[in-house]
Amino acid sequence: MSAHKYKLEIDQGATFDKTITWKTGTKANAVPVDLTGCKARSQFREAVESEAVLLELTTENGRIKLGGPTGEIRILISATDTASIGWTSCVYDLEIEFPDGTVVRRIAGSVVVSPEVTRD
Repeated sequence: MSAHKYKLEIDQGATFDKTITWKTGTKANAVPVDLTGCKARSQFREAVESEAVLLELTTENGRIKLGGPTGEIRILISATDTASIGWTSCVYDLEIEFPDGTVVRRIAGSVVVSPEVTRD
């Protein structure tokens, strides 16, 4: 299965909090994917081939939270972290690693940052 294309839009200086529910099956019979025991990781880069990581999100650093049996994937970036973003666009993907070692690239796409006008 290829990654679902999903554009992220971040407001600089504001908390970014987005929850996506991963379901499997037909629309009429879709059930959440059990993410119990899974880890997640995501990297933002200027381009796919870029070496430099602009932002890293993981379950370990608290920027990704998984909902276990609900299939929820929550992406959380603090207002402090979004305020320090010095770029306006990039690409990303998000991978889920299951307890058996299987890795699935669940979502991927572009990121657009809307610059903050109101500042301290």
